[in-house]
Amino acid sequence: MKITGKRLRPLFGAIAIVGAASMVLAGCSSSGGDSATKSAAAGDATAIISANGTEPQKPLIPSDTTETGGGRIVTQLFDGLVSYDAKGAIVNEVAKSITSDDQQNWDIKLNDDWTFTDGTKVTAESFTKAWAWAADLKNAQTASSFFANFKGYDGAKSSQLDLTVVSPTEFKVALLAPQADFPLSLGYSAFYPLPSSFYKDTKAFGQDPIGNGPYKLKSATAWKHNVGIDLVTNKDYAGSRKPVNGGLNFSFYTGLDSAYADAQAGNLDIDDTVPDANFATYQSDFPDHFSNSPAAIFQSFTIPSNLAHFKEDKEGKLRREAISLAIDRSQITKVIFQGTRTPAKDFTTPVIDGYSADVEGNDVLNYNKSKAVELWKEADAISPFTGTFTIAYNADGGHKGWVDAVTNGITNVLGIKAAGQSYPTFGGFRDDVAGGKTSGAFRSGWQADYPSLNDFLAPLYVTGASSNDGKYSSSEFDALVKKGSSQATVADANKIYQQAQTVLFQDLPAIPLWYSNEVGVWSTKVSNVKFGWDSTPLYYAVTKN
Repeated sequence: MKITGKRLRPLFGAIAIVGAASMVLAGCSSSGGDSATKSAAAGDATAIISANGTEPQKPLIPSDTTETGGGRIVTQLFDGLVSYDAKGAIVNEVAKSITSDDQQNWDIKLNDDWTFTDGTKVTAESFTKAWAWAADLKNAQTASSFFANFKGYDGAKSSQLDLTVVSPTEFKVALLAPQADFPLSLGYSAFYPLPSSFYKDTKAFGQDPIGNGPYKLKSATAWKHNVGIDLVTNKDYAGSRKPVNGGLNFSFYTGLDSAYADAQAGNLDIDDTVPDANFATYQSDFPDHFSNSPAAIFQSFTIPSNLAHFKEDKEGKLRREAISLAIDRSQITKVIFQGTRTPAKDFTTPVIDGYSADVEGNDVLNYNKSKAVELWKEADAISPFTGTFTIAYNADGGHKGWVDAVTNGITNVLGIKAAGQSYPTFGGFRDDVAGGKTSGAFRSGWQADYPSLNDFLAPLYVTGASSNDGKYSSSEFDALVKKGSSQATVADANKIYQQAQTVLFQDLPAIPLWYSNEVGVWSTKVSNVKFGWDSTPLYYAVTKN
């Protein structure tokens, strides 16, 4: 998922490996109330939790919500076949069982006690019809590529997925190739069910969605665009994320500073986007009410494959490597981020099982001024570079500090002009990135859709993938990802994914920068605040004091 400042999950953004649970830490939290307090708060209109957010880029249709502004809302309104606990382990929700004898043909049985908030039942067809609709290219869903391994998927025209409804509580899925981590991927929003009312007016549904999750919209007009959205508890919710509060009020901020100021003033209960300017003070500003915990977040900037002097040829590869070597990641993470980031060693994240800090070719991430200059001169001998190297970013995401540091470093090392290109809002920034309208490089990153190395690779770098905004294309990389996905076990798949990363280090479609921690704060008005493996607050568990 792409990320706003934290899935661009999506991040850029932004949710497949069961072992990831052992590597993720939940955030710090204040002491909570007793069970009686929690019970009293559930459904209580006075026990509303206020939290920061950003205006969703698109209508709230699960298969078209691949960025964090909309993602944090959609995941409260819907539940899929499975969800993930705080540590990233799989939890069955609508699914009673997900089984396969060959990792390719799957039988899915459902619990029969789930309903949508309009009172209709969640059935096998709620999933199969929603998946078929999302995969059909005429519906232009940004997450359609998540169905690329389904039999019947066609990335060039309308797809006819091989899905068989056996009964209202059972259906079968046929994949093109074995996929050991298929069950874990099913917690991502692209795989959420939809009620029959969705198909009557999809546009209206996107503004007033009907889900089956722990929360629902307070009213048909609860989404105030560019202001916020109000959610209340779903009293009929049948899943594991049963709310112990009365609802959620998300306020949409255009800057991190204003959200932090509201949290300090007691006007915001939870702020999970602490500005870098406050990294030195947030612990003293919110004693015993802060989190600095590992999260599945990777940050980078992407250089489009069609950018002059940076194309997928010898000159382009020389310049990409030179740019990477000119960045002092260690210095920036210490000075700008004050220990809340870790210099990247790969294209994924350390909290995912299978991660390695020793992928072949990752020495290109080490600061090396002399080699950077040497490679840049070699590229200039092919075709001299003129103009300014720019990195586009959204000003409402708190990115100016690091963008300035990176571009200043490039200027000082390579002796060229380099500068940031600021967009006022994330939505405007994403529109230009998705439309290929940026004039240079642009900030990028990924907050995991589900806990898997593959989730950090396939959606961003496979040819034609949904979040491949740089239009990178490598047949060698594509083949390795496909090979990895078809392995019988996740452990075997990870070995192939590491080989695929060696190709990325040769081509550098994006320049890895660092891994993010989740740095959040909360007021004394709430308790039991924890952050999940994907850095998102576990809103349902928060109690109002």
